[in-house]
Amino acid sequence: MAITLYYGSGSPYAWRVQLALEAKQLPYERRVLSFSAGDTRKPEFAKLNPRHRVPTIVDGDFVLYESNAIVEYLDEAYASQGTRLYPGDARRRATVRRIVSEVDGYTSEATDALIEELLYVKPEARDAARLEKARAGVADEFAFLARYLEADFLAGPLSAADFALYPYVAFLDRCHQRVPTFDAERLLTPALAAWKRRIEALPYFGETYPPHWRAA
Repeated sequence: MAITLYYGSGSPYAWRVQLALEAKQLPYERRVLSFSAGDTRKPEFAKLNPRHRVPTIVDGDFVLYESNAIVEYLDEAYASQGTRLYPGDARRRATVRRIVSEVDGYTSEATDALIEELLYVKPEARDAARLEKARAGVADEFAFLARYLEADFLAGPLSAADFALYPYVAFLDRCHQRVPTFDAERLLTPALAAWKRRIEALPYFGETYPPHWRAA
């Protein structure tokens, strides 16, 4: 029986779960929820996730929400399938978990500040100093994380750490779509830009890309 994924297109937390499902080579059905239509508040979804958030999965009679819990569950429940998302020994796995925590605790805060300025503040109301501060914060955070690159990916082989970070990097491309004068690539170190291209070259990457971004 296929896993059912409830998600919002473009949500960074849902995107990491989509990447995990693809990397694990697991069959799944997609249920796209509309935030503007209030789908996460509807009773049928609230029965699955009383916090009204995405992503949420249903695997048989098991319901799970919170993206990091979902990714770990998929890796443990289907350990013999696809890519191990928490590979290696206890120390290596702890390092992957630490990077995921850093992304959630620091990278998301930095990118959210920049996204707020670019997408939710009218152009005539943008404060140049505040925008530059937000831009510098993201550049510093990306440079910090780039230090973790080992060969092709963060913390060694492809892992949950890469899937946690990538959507935040990609969302800045979305900002460029919406605000063409914004140069997203300039925020990346050469090493992190190469890492981004490797993620986008994964054979299943296209299955996870937000469709409404393609149409923009």
